Amino acid sequence: MKILLIYPLFPPTFWSYEKSLELVNRKVLLPPLGLITVAAILPQDWEFKLCDRNIRAVTEEEWNWADLVIISGMIVQKPDLIAQIQEAKQRGKLVAVGGAYPTSVPLDMEQAGADFLILDEGENTLPEFVEALNRGETQGIFRSSEKPDITLTPIPRYDLLELDAYDSMSIQFSRGCPFQCEFCDIIILYGRKPRTKTPFQLLKELDYLYQLGWRRGVFMVDDNFIGNKRNVKNFLRQLKVWQIEHHFPFRFNTEASVDLAQDDELMDLMVECNFDAVFLGIETPDEDSLKLTKKFQNTRHPLLETVDKMIRKGLRPMAGFIIGFDGEKPGAATRIIDFVEEAAIPTAMFGMLQALPNTALWERLEKEGRLLANNKQDINQSTLMNFLPTRPIEEIAAEYIEAFWKLYDEEMFLERTYRCFLKLGAPRAKVDFKWPAWVDLKALLIILWRQGIKRKTRWKFWLYFWNIVRHNSPVWEHYLTVCAHNEHFLEYRQVVRQEIENQLEMFLQQKAQLKPHPVPVN
Repeated sequence: MKILLIYPLFPPTFWSYEKSLELVNRKVLLPPLGLITVAAILPQDWEFKLCDRNIRAVTEEEWNWADLVIISGMIVQKPDLIAQIQEAKQRGKLVAVGGAYPTSVPLDMEQAGADFLILDEGENTLPEFVEALNRGETQGIFRSSEKPDITLTPIPRYDLLELDAYDSMSIQFSRGCPFQCEFCDIIILYGRKPRTKTPFQLLKELDYLYQLGWRRGVFMVDDNFIGNKRNVKNFLRQLKVWQIEHHFPFRFNTEASVDLAQDDELMDLMVECNFDAVFLGIETPDEDSLKLTKKFQNTRHPLLETVDKMIRKGLRPMAGFIIGFDGEKPGAATRIIDFVEEAAIPTAMFGMLQALPNTALWERLEKEGRLLANNKQDINQSTLMNFLPTRPIEEIAAEYIEAFWKLYDEEMFLERTYRCFLKLGAPRAKVDFKWPAWVDLKALLIILWRQGIKRKTRWKFWLYFWNIVRHNSPVWEHYLTVCAHNEHFLEYRQVVRQEIENQLEMFLQQKAQLKPHPVPVN
């Protein structure tokens, strides 16, 4: 059996980093971990080819070669995922789909013409799919409400990737999250009881990446890396030994809940293993909104102190923020900007609240008649809200556009990045010095030219860089890397402004025709 794995295009997003990646001749931030895990679960006497369309188009040779096409993706990839299903069917191919988006909205897959829907977690449903193929079946839907034992999940097929095209690799330690945030679909897809792989398992995956020659960043894609603190500490203790033995070939970053800051041992272990950044779902500094959306873990300790503690430990914060919660008071975007500035969070992902299919928020809004009939599901930072909030959408959109633009103003970004790195705890991993490759030197020279000479930031850029070298020299390289990120955001904020303004104009034209149920204030 010849299997063609296709990963659909992402539109420009907050995390696409196109302009930053161009500096180092890379195409994509992260690889399709789900697809290469699928390839590892399927029979290994099958043949596999993978095309990540974010790197290149599918070739005629690949289309002709394939017996079966397998496509997976997230809601943000909806347009190209649907297009690839249709392209494969026009070529007479059997098509199987799976992943987060097909699992959440299977009807879209059926309407696009997919033959097989392999939904939920593949460890349970892929074997059923293989059995159906062996029986000669040409269509089917495979579901499982049970959560698989991921200690049995094989090592992903990293060998199928075009490694040089990626800036970082993906690896997964756990699935699931113990919390109950109303807008989150992770607990719907993977449950509230975090399941973890074994330390031995993860180290074998790292061994494989090491053998393939990977020597750059590794992103732990867990939606909450610390969901099971006991297991993650056990893993980190063994990872620390592995990193020392291999001379720290990898730097790590991940996502975690804010209660990480209350566990000094856990943060110390992460830094000692060469973790240098953590994404936090802060959402909003407004405590009433946090309670309404059931994000109670963010209300137990002062958020500013939480972020400051992580920075001083040596973990650069990245954070997500949302505007548009029910009962939200005007000026929410300004309060978010004030918080980001005071906390010195360089990278703040900001978006309008979206109702994801099957979440508690989706179900509540559906009962209240507040979901918009024409709601878009290719959800992104440049997507207007897909439901009627408790204050006017146009007011929220105006706040959002202005705030996103301001967050990534070159001077504001540089200033808060400087303040973050001035107090950032120094790395504890003893990484062997290596002369940077020419591509990295070229990227450095471009940043020095653009931000240190060409732009209005030039005087502050050199002053701040000198102060970092003088007062916190171990972090200077990390600092310049984050400075380079704004090459992407300066352009992306224009995309956000244009897209939201266009969608808002269409919404206001249709507003008179909307007949929603009354919108509750509380």
